[in-house]
Amino acid sequence: MTSFLDIHTTSKSDLRAIIDSARAMKDARNGATKGTPDADQPLKNRMVALIFEKPSTRTRVSFDLGVRQMGGQTMVLSGKEMQLGHGETIADTARVLSRYVDLIMIRTFEEATLLEMAEHATVPVINGLTNRTHPCQIMADVMTYEEHRGPIAGRKVVWSGDGNNVCASLIQAAGQFGFDFTFTGPPPLDPEPEWIDFARAQGVKAEIERDPARAVRGADLIVTDTWVSMHDPQSARERRHNQLRGYQVNAALMAEANPDALFMHCLPAHREDEVTSEVMDGPQSVIWDEAENRLHAQKAVMRWCLGV
Repeated sequence: MTSFLDIHTTSKSDLRAIIDSARAMKDARNGATKGTPDADQPLKNRMVALIFEKPSTRTRVSFDLGVRQMGGQTMVLSGKEMQLGHGETIADTARVLSRYVDLIMIRTFEEATLLEMAEHATVPVINGLTNRTHPCQIMADVMTYEEHRGPIAGRKVVWSGDGNNVCASLIQAAGQFGFDFTFTGPPPLDPEPEWIDFARAQGVKAEIERDPARAVRGADLIVTDTWVSMHDPQSARERRHNQLRGYQVNAALMAEANPDALFMHCLPAHREDEVTSEVMDGPQSVIWDEAENRLHAQKAVMRWCLGV
């Protein structure tokens, strides 16, 4: 049984195989209508449970559609329906679900919930997002970069803003895929030192640079994310804006990077906060390809988990 819990816990060879599989499936679908099933139907007669303690647009649609394209069926369960850990334990929920379904994807708050689910399930578990990491997003990002610019190994990737869960998975990917990483943002929002240490241990540069203009010099890819979460109170939102105002990705910042540098954002975006519309809608932005590639990357992750 193979679960996809994080990028740093998945081997480099398996990560590369997932990316290659995603690109092959995307290529195979060229010219097909969106609802057309994949020809080989690798998930035929399979049932996938999609658990959402946190609401979602891209994760829900891309996983649900991906399962259907591959011939499987989904059971979508919300946090309110499940009440994970508030009656039946997470471990017992994992054991029960394993008797009904072939695969579990969970999008939750605490990493401990994901890990307990994976420990006690007897079917593979996929990390659809936790407060700590978001590996499926970064698999789509690596796929997107390589579609446009070739191998990501040896490139320079810069994260501007809050060192959040998406940033954490990007740092892990730096170590696993062999690209250099620079974080630029205020000290209170630095990424966890554990991830910086992990990337460095794999032999790549992983550094923090407070000056955003200096940070992006020589960059091949600039990535950002929202400054606030939907769950943050108003006071936290105001504080975040004050902390991060100087780290907005705008035309002036993009001009400091390499001329062919790309821009990514996992969406949803707050236009004119963390990024300007000029950059989002500009020629260096690949955010719509990035969003689409969640579908293809996650289909490849599911196939890898199930060995089909």
